[in-house]
Amino acid sequence: MPHDHSDHDHPHALLPPDPALRVKALETILTRKGLIEPAALDEIIDTYQNRIGPQNGAQVVARAWTDPAFRADLLRDATAVVADMGFYGRQGEHIVAVENTPEQHNMVVCTLCSCYPWPLLGIPPGWYKSDAYRARAVREPRRVLSEFGVELPEDTAVRVWDSTAEVRYLVVPMRPAGTEAMDAAALARLVTRDSMIGTGLVTAP
Repeated sequence: MPHDHSDHDHPHALLPPDPALRVKALETILTRKGLIEPAALDEIIDTYQNRIGPQNGAQVVARAWTDPAFRADLLRDATAVVADMGFYGRQGEHIVAVENTPEQHNMVVCTLCSCYPWPLLGIPPGWYKSDAYRARAVREPRRVLSEFGVELPEDTAVRVWDSTAEVRYLVVPMRPAGTEAMDAAALARLVTRDSMIGTGLVTAP
């Protein structure tokens, strides 16, 4: 397997362990080598953080809550559905939507690196890329969820989905009670980034 190697042989072993420090170190190295322009990098970050971000995914979820035909299509072929909404590009080539129910709660991790659906959720949070989350989400998902403030009923199963370079996942959280009169735009404002990763819940209306 491509990832089967010891850490001390990997170039990443030369980088600081903290993700933020790693990013800064890489940016400094690449800038000095003339491989990137800091201004261009800032523009990319601003695009994903402020103009794309989780609001795209929230629109998808809200529409799934209000349109049964759309929901069925999303669960069958999310890649095509979100592309039709204009949400596609790098890190979003193949999307799979998984739906939370009273019987099953879904949670997403990337155990090998930090694969993440950028066109739908924007820039991945620092904790998603951390070694601790990547290791513990698979071994003890309920405990990790509890640390995020998510307490599930004992009879709700937890399923962990492992993102890869080929497949990225979008969690469709359960629609909260008391929102029957709300339109899709209002519902989208209840959808949080973490609820679409599975480490959080939607905001109560």
